Amino acid sequence: MTQDKIQHIRIDLKLIADLIPENSSVLDLGCGTGELLKQLITEKKVQGHGVELYHEYIYECINNGVPVVHADLNEGLSDYPDKSFDYVILSRTLQVVYHPHLVIKEMLRVGKTCIISLPNFGYWRLRSQLFFKGVMPGSKLLPYEWYDTPNIHLSTLKDFVNFCREENISIVKQINMLKEKQAGALCCLNTNLFSDLAIFVIKNK
Repeated sequence: MTQDKIQHIRIDLKLIADLIPENSSVLDLGCGTGELLKQLITEKKVQGHGVELYHEYIYECINNGVPVVHADLNEGLSDYPDKSFDYVILSRTLQVVYHPHLVIKEMLRVGKTCIISLPNFGYWRLRSQLFFKGVMPGSKLLPYEWYDTPNIHLSTLKDFVNFCREENISIVKQINMLKEKQAGALCCLNTNLFSDLAIFVIKNK
């Protein structure tokens, strides 16, 4: 799939799409309107399925021709057998689930390879808001106020890397992002400080 074929979707979804081989089986958790799966089904002939909680998004998936089921990720993925998908995707959703570690465990059970993207609460602009202003920080990726945010388990990239190490999970690839594009050379100095979002490709060791 060429880059120009998926330019209309969110940049992190575009980068995730580039990681998926043709003819793969893909489960997209918290798939939203199904824009990623629609592209993968159309351009890479994947066998794509979505899981979504909100009915308005489910209707959009159906309109987009994307197979989707209504389910709550907090209740697990018991309907899916072990290693039933080549790839399981969770994009910008991990921070809103009640038990992130259990969701990741289920992803690794169901999928041969998992792809997770998450916002970085350790990004320097967020740190400076808390340090200098003394208020809970916000950004384009984290636009909510402290009292109405759905984000209940915010983490830094370092937190996630440490979690993977402790749980014996292999990080196959990490793509660091800044301001909705792939991060440049500055990020290499300290990814936890200079990236506002990252994509992780993970597997069980």
